[in-house]
Amino acid sequence: MTAAPLKKYRSIANRSLQNVMAYRNSYIINVLANSINLVAIFFLWQGIYGGRGVVGGYSWDQMKTYLLVTFLANSVLSWYSETAISIKILDGSVAMDLLKPVDFQTARFAETLGASLLEGAMSTVLLILFATFLTGVTFPHSLIVYLLFAVSLLCAVVVKFGVVYLAALLCFWSTGSLGIVWTRIALTNLLSGALVPLAFFPDWLEKLALLLPFQAIIHTPTMIFLQQADTGESLRLIGLQLLWGAALWIAGKAMWNWAVRQVTIHGG
Repeated sequence: MTAAPLKKYRSIANRSLQNVMAYRNSYIINVLANSINLVAIFFLWQGIYGGRGVVGGYSWDQMKTYLLVTFLANSVLSWYSETAISIKILDGSVAMDLLKPVDFQTARFAETLGASLLEGAMSTVLLILFATFLTGVTFPHSLIVYLLFAVSLLCAVVVKFGVVYLAALLCFWSTGSLGIVWTRIALTNLLSGALVPLAFFPDWLEKLALLLPFQAIIHTPTMIFLQQADTGESLRLIGLQLLWGAALWIAGKAMWNWAVRQVTIHGG
């Protein structure tokens, strides 16, 4: 991609960030709501452990760290893209995007990154505050682990966008987005490890989850941060994330082309 197209997408991302800043109160409320959810889940797990040292292979200190990393990973990619794409499709304004000299999928990804910058930054600040007041939170002591985690987190953004984008495109064949969004959120939270670590699942469900792309969103970054994977295994997991990201991106391209043909055929 040459410098000129890249400049277009940087402009789209910057405009998206400016839009977030203009309506920052809604994003602040969203982050605070996620923080309250984190606190509620923390006390829930505290009750589950109930003085026990290890549950499902995780110590209480590891679980606290797991919850914080999950909070950060979920905050890096906001709900913005799903909402924005669904609205464009349902109100028909997506037709205007067909006339613009930019790739629809790449433009939405740029918008998503721009919108996620503020929420991700705010979530990082809150994460540091939580970690400051919580005792026993385990942090890696190796710079390599932090670098691998950062790369994995970026890959997780691509994978989650791919899942969200495909789900949003289903609105071409529906009259509403609420059911699609709820189903997507339920599947993502369950099979990514956002609700509980995959190690807590029955063997058959854990094996199934590890075969699907959702695990690349939460499970992989937390495995790396908690140092449950060595450097070689971490690189393998990141490679798997990249494969899923590429596969979902290609699937998104194919689904978009199919959807546009259907809209054209029916006079949309």
